[in-house]
Amino acid sequence: MIEVTGLRVVRPPDTVALDGVDLTITVGEFVVILGRSGAGKTTFLRAINRLVEPTAGTIRVDGRDVTGAGPARLRSVRRRIGMVFQQFNLVRRATVLDNVLAGRLGYAAQLPSLIGRFAGSDRVVALDCLDAVGLGHLARRRADTLSGGEQQRVAIARALAQTPAVILADEPTASLDPQLTTTIMDILRDINADRGLTIVVSQHQLEVALRYAHRIVGFRAGRLCFDGPPSAVTPAVVREIYDDGSAA
Repeated sequence: MIEVTGLRVVRPPDTVALDGVDLTITVGEFVVILGRSGAGKTTFLRAINRLVEPTAGTIRVDGRDVTGAGPARLRSVRRRIGMVFQQFNLVRRATVLDNVLAGRLGYAAQLPSLIGRFAGSDRVVALDCLDAVGLGHLARRRADTLSGGEQQRVAIARALAQTPAVILADEPTASLDPQLTTTIMDILRDINADRGLTIVVSQHQLEVALRYAHRIVGFRAGRLCFDGPPSAVTPAVVREIYDDGSAA
């Protein structure tokens, strides 16, 4: 599903954010990426759909090149990659339904969609996605009237509306309390189980990763330092991922 080889990202002037990352994620996996702030988790996720431009290496998603894709092909590839951001990234004054319909822009006719006209089939998909996150009854509400947890559920519905093969979620619970964290992670787990979608989530909370992940990938200073099942996460592994060396 996701094949990453030799991925390197250098930010100007010479900050190495990722350095030689090799990782393969298979269809239907629920992968949680762990690491300290600045370890490269967000950069890795954003590089997968080229929101961050790789300096070197190759990325393939669903059998298609990402790193070598021109504008038209990249747009097509991105249809299959749903993205959920930490800060929701909703149009706050638009309705919940209109926000979810944004996930259909990759399929809709360009001119009608620019003025908010979508096919009836697109609206059916959007409403189904809202039902999947338990918010079908709020379709006509403005996004800025919702709680933080509800807004993140709308963002997940928007990603689902793309009919993606994979959903990338960048610390989707970082701004939420523990109860809402459970709600959001339960929804992602259900999507993974019920729809067979590959889910890749970056997290800073070890206990959340251990509870939900099929597989945990640890990043440290832009490099992979662990890759295995939750059962293999020992105290030594936790130190490898999180210890900044200040106690040495």
